[in-house]
Amino acid sequence: MAINENTIPNILDFLRRAEGLKSTLRTSWTRNGRQESTAEHSWRLALFAMLITDQYPDLDALRILKLCLVHDLGETINGDIPAPKQNGSKTEDERADMVDLLRPLPQSMQDEFMSLWEEYEFMQTPEAQVVKALDKLETLLQHTQGINPPDIDYAFNLDYGTRYTDCDPFIRELRAIIDTETRCCQKGSLGK
Repeated sequence: MAINENTIPNILDFLRRAEGLKSTLRTSWTRNGRQESTAEHSWRLALFAMLITDQYPDLDALRILKLCLVHDLGETINGDIPAPKQNGSKTEDERADMVDLLRPLPQSMQDEFMSLWEEYEFMQTPEAQVVKALDKLETLLQHTQGINPPDIDYAFNLDYGTRYTDCDPFIRELRAIIDTETRCCQKGSLGK
């Protein structure tokens, strides 16, 4: 894509809008008791993916990282809907939010971001399937290390995302370890 006089201001406009993801709160808590932002989740998901890409030598590691960075961008507009409160599919709303967020970018960039988002959302590639699984695991991992509210539903977490995390032996092994930590948290919360 050729850079023209409008491209740079448009990119900066998009980045200013995307900055809202830093303030978009999730229902996960950090180890110091502060609510996690979606941007923090996306960063650690990308770090998680970077750490495990060697397990998937046939997959495109750069594409995996791009999927991690794009997967929750639409939440900048209307926020994160916690999994236990989701009714039906939130795909259409998130897609509309992505379209709105991407408006300042040149069409070729809008197309690339939307293509990545749809690839992730509909798990169209092996890369997207791995990122979807890691997305669930990162959330569960955060729940095992954060200072959570007393009403956190660890039993829900033990079933959360299993249809995505049953994709291959390595992901299942990661899930088993995190589930063990979740059970320990569950026992600890019952004793309070």
